[in-house]
Amino acid sequence: LTDKVFGKLYADKGYISQTLFGKLFNDGIHIVTGLRSNMKQRLIPLYDKLMLRKRSIIESLNDMLKNVAQLVHTRHRSVHNFLINLLSAIGAYCFFAVKPEVNF
Repeated sequence: LTDKVFGKLYADKGYISQTLFGKLFNDGIHIVTGLRSNMKQRLIPLYDKLMLRKRSIIESLNDMLKNVAQLVHTRHRSVHNFLINLLSAIGAYCFFAVKPEVNF
């Protein structure tokens, strides 16, 4: 999923492992996660801390697309059917009255 990608990857606390962190770091990806309660406290740059807070907005957008706009469909029989389903969900999202927004 992260081939030919570099930069920062913001993830859940559940994705913290030394092997995954080392593998991604060698590929040029810096994984940023929150701290678990049983971990030592460490300093996180302010920008990373703010972006971790913005993850909830992205999660709520994904929830709206999957549950309200019915984006999830498991049996696409062709690529065209998949694209039509994706575009119709995005079109339905455009008509939503309340949309989550990210303010910097």
